[in-house]
Amino acid sequence: MESHLTDITRVIQLSVAPAFLLVAMGTLITILSNRLGRIVDRRRVVQERLCTLTDEVAAEQQPEMALLIRRGNLIYFAILFAVLGALLVCLVVGGTFLGALLSVALAQVIAGLFVLAMLSMVAAWSFFLYEVSLAVWAGTHNRR
Repeated sequence: MESHLTDITRVIQLSVAPAFLLVAMGTLITILSNRLGRIVDRRRVVQERLCTLTDEVAAEQQPEMALLIRRGNLIYFAILFAVLGALLVCLVVGGTFLGALLSVALAQVIAGLFVLAMLSMVAAWSFFLYEVSLAVWAGTHNRR
């Protein structure tokens, strides 16, 4: 019994690092959600403006709408991969506990889940970086 309690204590200690990782992932998801909200709000403003303009002037505004749609899609995929990464980290923690409680060797499964979580986070950060670069590019090219 004492050995089993020691194993569980060790698993709890090992779960601290993934817990900090989950906090970081939650912060990223919050940032991404805020950016998505701002993009959606801007799309609404542009859409309302397009409805009141003449066809010729509205056609000039279409590139901004296309850029906003593209940026929204990038943020959506960043959120998707960040949430997937967070879920995979939760599976890592759960698998760690299950392995200790049931005395099952899940090291390779847990390592695989962790690698997938990190790849998912790389994808999320990459989509985020690409969206930010588009926003910066649009901001510098629309100031003529």
